Amino acid sequence: MKKVLHMFSALLLAAGILAGCGTTEQSQQQNQQTEQQAEQQVTVTLSEGGEEISSKEVSFEEGDNLLDVMKENFEIEEDDGFITSIDGHSQDEEKSKYWLFTVNGEMAQVGANELELKDGDEVVFNLQAA
Repeated sequence: MKKVLHMFSALLLAAGILAGCGTTEQSQQQNQQTEQQAEQQVTVTLSEGGEEISSKEVSFEEGDNLLDVMKENFEIEEDDGFITSIDGHSQDEEKSKYWLFTVNGEMAQVGANELELKDGDEVVFNLQAA
């Protein structure tokens, strides 16, 4: 009887260990998937009159808009969701120079506060005469 009880206990212990390992692996896989989703990248290039000032890759999380990402990675001034200055390069209303931007080569149809980024986007801000 003791032998059967020991075997049953050993079997329960082994099942518990296996169940615990499975949970840990699943948890680790879920954490890795969450990290991969969170580690999205966008390339932001600044130029003035078509000449590149700077360019850098920045990370963002799914659902972030362009204005929030810019505020986290650059020195930004904005007015109602429209960027007026980036890293000390400001618009000049007298010269009709404004920050305009493209995403993946296409002119943006909304302000930076409304544009939701996607992984791999290429954003180019150009300070140019309108």
